[in-house]
Amino acid sequence: MQQIFNFIIRNSNRLLFLLLLGISLGLTIQSHSYHRSRVINSANFLSGGVYERINRVNEYLNLRAENDELVLENARLKSLLFNKEDTSKMPLPDTIKGVKPADIIVSKVIHNSYNSHENFITLNSGRNEGVKQDMGVINSLGIVGVVDNTSANYSTVVSILNMKSQINAKIKKSNHFGSLTWNGKNTGFVQLEDVPRLASIRKGDTIVTGGQSVIFPEGINIGTVDKIFIKTGTSYYVINVKLFNDMTNLGHVYIIKSKGREELINLENKSKEKDE
Repeated sequence: MQQIFNFIIRNSNRLLFLLLLGISLGLTIQSHSYHRSRVINSANFLSGGVYERINRVNEYLNLRAENDELVLENARLKSLLFNKEDTSKMPLPDTIKGVKPADIIVSKVIHNSYNSHENFITLNSGRNEGVKQDMGVINSLGIVGVVDNTSANYSTVVSILNMKSQINAKIKKSNHFGSLTWNGKNTGFVQLEDVPRLASIRKGDTIVTGGQSVIFPEGINIGTVDKIFIKTGTSYYVINVKLFNDMTNLGHVYIIKSKGREELINLENKSKEKDE
């Protein structure tokens, strides 16, 4: 306290000057509208700049929450699209039916390998969220892979860039089916094998998931025809498919619960038991 008094005594002249200056400025501003408006405008400018910077910081801190909300909304809209009723006699080629909101699990890729022959993806969703083995994984551009193993909070996915992966796929315009595999050479391309040579195929044709799959709904995009080869000694094509997805850059994904898979497997097992 003594130091404060000493400071005031030493600087009494300066403090008195500042006090009188403040009083005079206050009286001037109060008595002249022009000066008052200039002071108010300056104060608004300064406070506005501060608020703007604070808002930018808040927006940055809230980006993650807003991004999660957008992902959930996207999943809801996708579900509405998948369940959209057809207005024509024949279903639209791009329509994917039977996927209910409760059958879509939003997840995020936390690890993605793509530089080996057997690549896997790790997701931050597991059994606690309802993820099970053999569920299909897609994103907004197309298929990603199939769930392989799960823990309580995580799951691993066999990437379509895995030489052991085999997925039923078809040529969209002709419905000729084949088996989608990967030859381990290029992360941007997969191969559609065992397509009969009777099929009419052109470069640029779209390849989608087939109706014979119990993992993926029919009609989910995969890619486009890039090159067509004839498999040596057979009457089948091997088609090089350019992926819609950039498999080296994956973010949020959608896990689709397998529709009727357990029922179909049980039915097939019963048929096998009868044959034996």
